[in-house]
Amino acid sequence: MFKPKVPTMPQPTGLITRPTVVEPTAAVQHTPPSPAPLTVPIAAARPTVQLTPGAVVALVGGGTAVVLVVGAVLVSMLLAVAVTGASIAICALVIRSLITSADQHR
Repeated sequence: MFKPKVPTMPQPTGLITRPTVVEPTAAVQHTPPSPAPLTVPIAAARPTVQLTPGAVVALVGGGTAVVLVVGAVLVSMLLAVAVTGASIAICALVIRSLITSADQHR
């Protein structure tokens, strides 16, 4: 009852292909061609990324915009949580007041 039963698979599920037979062929040796002279690539004299003053201003402006947007989203989420918590606290106070006033009038 507590021993696990391992299922047996009577037939494999994948496709079975027969192995291919490779027949040897005659090896023919060729003389290698004369090696061509190696050309060394010339390194670029200037860097690949150029930061002009305009590009720096654009990067700083874009970074500032991203920080301001993310900050505004986080502050609005915090404000939403605070308002929700305050409204739940006020509802709890009103309900407690109603319950205590109903008990005193009996």
